[in-house]
Amino acid sequence: MNDYLVRALAREAGVRVIISSNTKLALEAADRHGTFPIAGIALAHGLTGAALMGAMLKVRQRIAIKFEGSGPLQKILVESDSNGRIRGYVSQPLVDLPDLSREQVAAALGDTGLLTVVRDVLLPELVESTVPLGSGDIAAELTFFLNQSEQIPSLIEISHIVDAEGTLEAVGGLLIQAMPPYETDIVNQLRNNIQELPPVADLLHSGKTPEEVLALVFGKMPYKLLEERPLRFECGCSRSRSEQALISLGAAELEHIIATEGEAVVDCHFCHEQYIFSREELIDLIETL
Repeated sequence: MNDYLVRALAREAGVRVIISSNTKLALEAADRHGTFPIAGIALAHGLTGAALMGAMLKVRQRIAIKFEGSGPLQKILVESDSNGRIRGYVSQPLVDLPDLSREQVAAALGDTGLLTVVRDVLLPELVESTVPLGSGDIAAELTFFLNQSEQIPSLIEISHIVDAEGTLEAVGGLLIQAMPPYETDIVNQLRNNIQELPPVADLLHSGKTPEEVLALVFGKMPYKLLEERPLRFECGCSRSRSEQALISLGAAELEHIIATEGEAVVDCHFCHEQYIFSREELIDLIETL
């Protein structure tokens, strides 16, 4: 199954639901960062959260979500935009724990720390909000953020399935959110619906599509499918941007790099793409200053 999400609205009930299936992009991220299983799964949960939160953005808007925890993973940073382009990384990709359950993933992040959400909503200043971590469970932390910081009755659930070797086989998530005037009861009603269902990843792994999962979540409640959005791991880094970053260091620093290293290697945190600038190229950059 290709990675994509569906977004639907039950107008009369005043609630929207988003279902994502994003196993391929999670596997690509894990491969790019060479993660051990527990780190790869934690990153997959973060990327799923970014996909769900990104689905609420308007055109050309972006969101960055940073989890800084007390556990061995230390930090997970994920980003998404309104077009389903997602990227992210985990600070400690080589953390190794034998138990790959959701509870262990939460423990790997840690229950003490901060969740920071930064939105680029095309205003002069970025919109930034920070809340404390409470459990380390990424879905629970994002649910808390939406309910407490944004004051919008919401529920996020993220789940995964791995094989006997710890390789990710399925990851997906759902977001339920009340629409104005924000009635909590409808979110609780749909929460009860999903408690009677297997986790989203289990349903996807069994062959269900996001549309079919959507129908199960809504049950008998009438709704309208609004959108099917492709999802993909995509980074905005480039050689030209790396060049500009080097230029911003100034002539003295570039001369120091030439003298000590002979070349410059710019390594993107998000996708691990490397851009190598030779001694001659660095000299050319200095001449432009």
